[in-house]
Amino acid sequence: MTPSPLVKIEDITLGFGRRQVLSNMSFDVPAGRIVSIIGPNGAGKTSLLRTVCGNLAPFKGKIVLKGRDIATQTRAALARQMAVVRQNQAPMPMKVYPYVLLGRLPFFKPFQFFETSKDKNLARHFMTVTGILDLADSAMDQISGGERQLAALARALTQEPEFLVLDEPTAHLDITHQSRILDLISGLRDRLGLAVLMVIHDLNLAAEYSDYLVLLNKEKGRIHAMGTPEKILTRENIQAVYHTPVRVEKNPESGRPWVFIDRSELLES
Repeated sequence: MTPSPLVKIEDITLGFGRRQVLSNMSFDVPAGRIVSIIGPNGAGKTSLLRTVCGNLAPFKGKIVLKGRDIATQTRAALARQMAVVRQNQAPMPMKVYPYVLLGRLPFFKPFQFFETSKDKNLARHFMTVTGILDLADSAMDQISGGERQLAALARALTQEPEFLVLDEPTAHLDITHQSRILDLISGLRDRLGLAVLMVIHDLNLAAEYSDYLVLLNKEKGRIHAMGTPEKILTRENIQAVYHTPVRVEKNPESGRPWVFIDRSELLES
């Protein structure tokens, strides 16, 4: 049985200036599920994510979080429900522990200048969960890109969100950090019942870690297909959107779809 949606994207059309990028977009993000947005470069994946977060106003339509249009909510109110992890975390001249503690700012009361014991305990808890507690006194600009991604995730979780938004959480990371971050997100979805929306380029990672996929069509500027990885990651869908010959087989370990470039067809063309 599919959980009720925590987030509803209702018939949004979005773009920049007068340029329309995506139109008539509607889908749900249920609690306790990972929904991944996939599609070719320039299809509007990050723009869609920015709209869902409230950073880009849609031309029409609305984003509904827990029954309320996000356009009617303050930034502080949204930050107490939604946390965002952006791609390629820029190095910051501060230590990891105070950086993670920034996740508690939406909960500060008027004239509160210092973190409470609860704030500190939550930060340390999620640094432990993400495996970076030993980096607490390290400078953000002196740790690796993968460690910065984990610190950003710890800061987001310290917000105690119900809705977690991730823009390319594995971009430019090695396979160790990719699997570590996605295993962690998957585990948190199960333990905390988070609704997760993420943009991801790697189709095989999307297949392994997502409950549902939203496949964007760049040429048409709309959703090409959406559903489970088994339904969406077909040879026909992928070739229609990416214009690249592929084979799709079943991963013998997980049973999920596994996508291969079909070099024989490329050589023949």
